[in-house]
Amino acid sequence: MAHPLVEVALNAIRTHVGGETRTAPTVDTDRAPWGVFVSLHKPPINGVDGELRGCIGRLDLRPGSLEKEVAGVAVSSATADPRFPPLRRDEVEDLDVTVYLLDPPEAVDDPQDLDPEKYGIIVTGRGGRRGLLLPAIPGIDSPERQLELATRKAGLSPGSKVTIERFTAEILN
Repeated sequence: MAHPLVEVALNAIRTHVGGETRTAPTVDTDRAPWGVFVSLHKPPINGVDGELRGCIGRLDLRPGSLEKEVAGVAVSSATADPRFPPLRRDEVEDLDVTVYLLDPPEAVDDPQDLDPEKYGIIVTGRGGRRGLLLPAIPGIDSPERQLELATRKAGLSPGSKVTIERFTAEILN
C-alpha cells in the first residue's frame, strides 16, 4: 500500500490528466518540509527501475497544506517537466510515483562530506545558477559524480566554482 502522500500525488495526476475525480486521503502529519519533489517513472521491466517520466519540485514551501503542495507538484511533474511531453491518460495507472520531503539544506565545504545515497545536493554558481539532485538516484554512486551532474544541471561547466549544500529527504513510495 502506498504512502498517503503518494496517493495524494497520484489522485491529483488522475484528476488533471484523466478527468477523474477521486477523493484523496487526508494526511495526518506534523512534518513541515523545506521542499517537496514528485518523481514519476514508467513501470520497472525485469526488475530494472523504469525510465524517468517527470520530476519537478518546489523549495522553501509556503505555510499551509502539505497535501496541496504535493498535489500541485505532482501535476507539474506530469505536465510541465520540459524534458518530457505531458503525461497521457493511458500512462497514469502504470506510474511509479515517489514523493520526496526535503529537509533544509546545510552548507558543505568538502565534497567528501557528500554521500549520494544519504544526501541530495544543491550547487550554486555564477549568476545564481542552481542545480539540485535528489538523494538515492540509481547510478549516482560517488560524491564526484553527484557534484558533476548537479553542476551540469545548473548549466555550468565541470570544475566551475560552486557553493555546495546538502540535504536529507524522506522518500515515500
